[in-house]
Amino acid sequence: MRKLEKRQIIKNVGSSWISLGLNIVVGILLSPFILHRLGDAAFGIWVLIFSVTGYYGLFDLGIRSSIVRYVAKFSATEDTEDLAKLVNTSLFSYTLIGVACMVVTVLVCLFVDHLFHIPAEFHDTARWLLLMVGASVALGFPLGIFGGYLEGLQKFYILNWTNIAATLLRAVFIVVFLNRGYGLLTVAFITVFLPLVTSVIRSVLALRIQPVAFGRRFVDRDTFRQMANYSGITFIIILAARLKFKTDEIVIGAFLSATAITYFNIGARIVDYAGEVVVSLSQIFVPMSSQSDAVGNMNRLRKIFVAGNRLCAFTIFPICAILVISGKSVIEAWVGSKYIATSYPVMLILVLPTTLMLAQGASSRVLFGMGKHGTWAVVSLIEGVSNLVLSILLVRPYGIIGDAVGTAIPLTCSMVFFMPSHLCKRLGIRLQTFLREAYLLPLLACLPLIAVLLLMQRWFVAHTYRQLAVHLLAAGSAYGLCLLWAFMSNEALRVGELTEKEAVHTDVQDEEPLVETFREEV
Repeated sequence: MRKLEKRQIIKNVGSSWISLGLNIVVGILLSPFILHRLGDAAFGIWVLIFSVTGYYGLFDLGIRSSIVRYVAKFSATEDTEDLAKLVNTSLFSYTLIGVACMVVTVLVCLFVDHLFHIPAEFHDTARWLLLMVGASVALGFPLGIFGGYLEGLQKFYILNWTNIAATLLRAVFIVVFLNRGYGLLTVAFITVFLPLVTSVIRSVLALRIQPVAFGRRFVDRDTFRQMANYSGITFIIILAARLKFKTDEIVIGAFLSATAITYFNIGARIVDYAGEVVVSLSQIFVPMSSQSDAVGNMNRLRKIFVAGNRLCAFTIFPICAILVISGKSVIEAWVGSKYIATSYPVMLILVLPTTLMLAQGASSRVLFGMGKHGTWAVVSLIEGVSNLVLSILLVRPYGIIGDAVGTAIPLTCSMVFFMPSHLCKRLGIRLQTFLREAYLLPLLACLPLIAVLLLMQRWFVAHTYRQLAVHLLAAGSAYGLCLLWAFMSNEALRVGELTEKEAVHTDVQDEEPLVETFREEV
């Protein structure tokens, strides 16, 4: 059984990393291609419409999280009756949500040229684009149920491999059709159609793995109430995330122009790519902390908290250093030198607070695992509202730089003044001890990388992918040697005394199982 579990972990984690890597590579290569084929205005409209429809995710109401939780529970207990009620109730709920999304889409289509600064020649295109993307999202709600169903069955590799196939097909189709002279609407159709096909394939595979009965009698009010009770706090966090990270393009489109969205998005997109790497890593800390909390092992929770954040810091600190020092070269090699003057400041403003957040990637996961994320949900919502208000106030006088500052200030405040102290109080760890244990070693490991990057910048400034690769290879080699020492010596995962009080009761022998658990999971 243990061999089967390890094989499952390898399949899930391995396919997740391959899928993530492919998404980043395709995004890096495809975005400038689309940008230069469509132009700044059309690309900005593309980003704007997808940002608007991204808010449709709020209609999820946290239902997907409850699907994952209860599919796992009912499949483990072989409770086919409750499993059928869960799936059918979710399908009924999502169908109603899809209809509501379609109604909203039609209404917004009528006024899209009044709501945003869109050039007159793109008014009709914007309406058709919004209608197309909105309809896809509406259909995606009921079709997407079986994505959560597969997660609950821990068949992540099916999600990942179907995503890999869809990503490759999307890239090929977009390149072919843009080279043949097709435009924005064709690219949008390819982008929204393939996920729907993927969802249908996932549905078929999921039902073959774990069949479920369908029928009106399985639509159950008590089941819906059970789902709603679990997903309520999750919905607040989803709402907060939308306000924090998905309002910038909409604010810029409402107060500036579609072209300004393009310049902002280039800087923000690079930061997003960096974040995806850490988010993918931090997912493993939810089940680990949940298991420890279930058996009341507080000492192990503390170690997961400290060592988990240290791993996140090992990942994001070098990325931050590269973007700060070589960010102009990254932008020039990616999309061209004309975007450096405006996109680099945006990236610089966003990458620093984002690094503070991602370096604490394990913190929120520990809260979820403990089921103690209510306070974090409220703080996140306050942060999201503050983000929106500040962005609106600053975007007119300072343009896209003001919008970026409006995002950076609340994020920095919550990550500096709330998250570390909140977790340390809950887990009984001294704040200074946590900061030293979690971040001192990753900071020291980054010093050689920073030194090499600065020396390479003095030698020659990179303007192309090839030149940038030379910089990154030299700096990465220096950092790789530091990482090799850290992991070979077990310093990367070792956790020392957490507090003077806990040090007396810390079982030294408990350290090795934690190290082994990290190795198995990662």
